[in-house]
Amino acid sequence: MSFVYAGLAALREYIALHVLTCLIPAFLLAGAMVTFVSRETILRYLGTRARKTTAFPLAAGASFFVAACSCTVIPVASGLYYGGAGIGPAFILLWVAPAANILALIYTGAILGAEMVVVRLVTAVLMAFAVGAVMLAFFRREEQQRELALASDTPRTAGVMSRGSSVLLLLLVATLLAPNYLVQKGPYLHKIYVWAAGTLLVGLYAWRRKPRAEITAWLKETWWFVRIIFPLLLVGVFIVGVIGKLLPQAWIQTWLGGSGWRASFLATMIGAISYFATMTEAPFVDTLMKLGMGKGPALALLLTGPGLSLPNWLAIGRVFGARKAVVYVLTIIVLGTLAGWATGQFYFSP
Repeated sequence: MSFVYAGLAALREYIALHVLTCLIPAFLLAGAMVTFVSRETILRYLGTRARKTTAFPLAAGASFFVAACSCTVIPVASGLYYGGAGIGPAFILLWVAPAANILALIYTGAILGAEMVVVRLVTAVLMAFAVGAVMLAFFRREEQQRELALASDTPRTAGVMSRGSSVLLLLLVATLLAPNYLVQKGPYLHKIYVWAAGTLLVGLYAWRRKPRAEITAWLKETWWFVRIIFPLLLVGVFIVGVIGKLLPQAWIQTWLGGSGWRASFLATMIGAISYFATMTEAPFVDTLMKLGMGKGPALALLLTGPGLSLPNWLAIGRVFGARKAVVYVLTIIVLGTLAGWATGQFYFSP
């Protein structure tokens, strides 16, 4: 029964610390992106026919400013995808935002030093472009058919979105990011205050500036994301809590030393299954490094810890389809292992 209690404890902590300040604004933002952002504009800059030399860097660059965990980012990435973006840019956002957002990088530097920040940033960007290329290569035919369907169903518009919609999206982004950016220390209740103020401002602005029909359409799109994603996140968090109870810390310390393939692969798998809220990976890795963990495996865990999780796997499979989830997860595991091994052998080696 202790395993069940561990799962319930993980579930309770997740609901208490993430639903209000992370998931609710993320779901609202996803619904707003589908409802208010011009699909024609998304197709032009991030669609399948957009130049990859423009779409991939644009998606990666924007992702640095989205301080989201592996679960929170799913509604945002899926909102972009169903709004018309290609699979490459959507999955680049899905990877970079949790794996290397600017807030996590700053915190990593404070704990692990500037060298680890630079390596984490460069590796995350290289992995992002590889992820985008792999997803596009595997699903190219499906993307071409989807592009034609979206183009034929997309009316021509004068711009990206109306001024009122632009302000609303900016308010939603601020509500999503402000709790983590403004409140980095102190009681969690302070984050709730920031979130509540932002949510109230969003609600008042929408009520004053948007017609009821658009608000209804926005909330319907938001509810679709909630209904599809949220239950699987809860199931995944419970399972991760159980796994955490089963996995002895002494085993981690013994098998994660050095810089070989095995240590990097095990670090990648631990990160890929476990759930880390953004910024929590740095102190965890710091503790393991003090116990003998190698720098290569540490990098692998820094990347995959916040970038993947078992709840993330399940939710991606539900939103994007099981095949896309399998290809994406396996790609990240291979790339994370390769990154940990290569940096451990050739960069961090004495």
